[in-house]
Amino acid sequence: MNISIDRIEALLLVAALVAMAARRMRVPYSIGLVVAGIALSFVTTTPGFTLTKELIFGAFLPPLVFEAALFINWRELKADLGVIISLATVGVTAAAAVTAIGMHFFAGWAWGPATVFGALIAATDPVSVIATFKEAGVTGRLRLLVEAESLFNDSTAAILFGVAVAIALGSGATAAGISWTLVTNVGGGLLVGGAVASAILLVAGQTTDHLVEITFTTVAAYGSFLVAEHFHFSGVLATLVCGLLVGNVGPLGSISPKGREAVESFWEYAAFVVNSLIFILIGIREAAQSFKDMLWPIAIAIVLVTLGRAVAIYPLCALFRNSERRVSAKHQHVLFWGGLRGALALALALGLPDTMPMHDEILAVTFGVVAFSLFAQGLTMTPLLRRVGELPGGAKPTPPG
Repeated sequence: MNISIDRIEALLLVAALVAMAARRMRVPYSIGLVVAGIALSFVTTTPGFTLTKELIFGAFLPPLVFEAALFINWRELKADLGVIISLATVGVTAAAAVTAIGMHFFAGWAWGPATVFGALIAATDPVSVIATFKEAGVTGRLRLLVEAESLFNDSTAAILFGVAVAIALGSGATAAGISWTLVTNVGGGLLVGGAVASAILLVAGQTTDHLVEITFTTVAAYGSFLVAEHFHFSGVLATLVCGLLVGNVGPLGSISPKGREAVESFWEYAAFVVNSLIFILIGIREAAQSFKDMLWPIAIAIVLVTLGRAVAIYPLCALFRNSERRVSAKHQHVLFWGGLRGALALALALGLPDTMPMHDEILAVTFGVVAFSLFAQGLTMTPLLRRVGELPGGAKPTPPG
């Protein structure tokens, strides 16, 4: 893929203008970018490159996951780890099952394609979720729960997706094979993340130069992700662990205030740039996607995905209602409606092999669900947060950074 500097600069200029307009119009920045991408698709001279699985996984996800993890407080995360892991494992599996069963019986899809779609659409997208909650200005436990769950549930979805694709293509999957995939995917991700973070901290601890510090954190973000993916482990989990370690036990806890400010500013800007490119490209790709004869399956999928999210949230949160980690009803509502789908689901769908049964249908329905998630849920997220008391009455979404 040939991506020239002038094209990236043009997109960043669009992103900056959209940021200004979004602030004035009091609309989510991410929605403005998607709309801008749709508009760009009708221009004769387009950006010249499109959204692909390789672009999302190789360039976009590592910095976004690392930046989010970098500023998560480990003590706060540890306190809610039971809730988060439950939602990210049992919750995602339940959501995938609801969607797969529904697509089979109500949309008439064969079990193979229905299961593949249920797996790829089950996990909430860290890109969309983190961007939305940053824009809304949410802080505290609610933001931790929503963002951490979106980061952790990727591994579960990836495992389910891999098994579902293998079955759909006739490769088969045994209980032993699934168990081994689980152990290697999660265990390998943890080990790679820890190893890369340890190496970076060992070297970075020898300097007080904040520019060198920024460079090492960049290497850590991409290095942990790419190494893990190379060995077929969870890249998101590896980068998440790496970011948590660097942010809680490494240089960020010991460098000077000037150095901390520089590192934080760099990663805020990096997240701004990556988010800008992702949402513009989603808009361009949405405009190019054909939804002919797919409106009914898309409508069914939207209902099922929403129902699956409800099944994933409310029963599991009820298990903690008598404990110290009780999740309030209003937080449950936000977790339910804040489970956005976006770049992650698109990456998995775009990476499906051409031999996958109902390949085009899965892709079209995925884009349809993502469009609903970004516009319907994205536009109503801030009003919901205000209604449940998580935002002051005058709060408005602001572009990240």
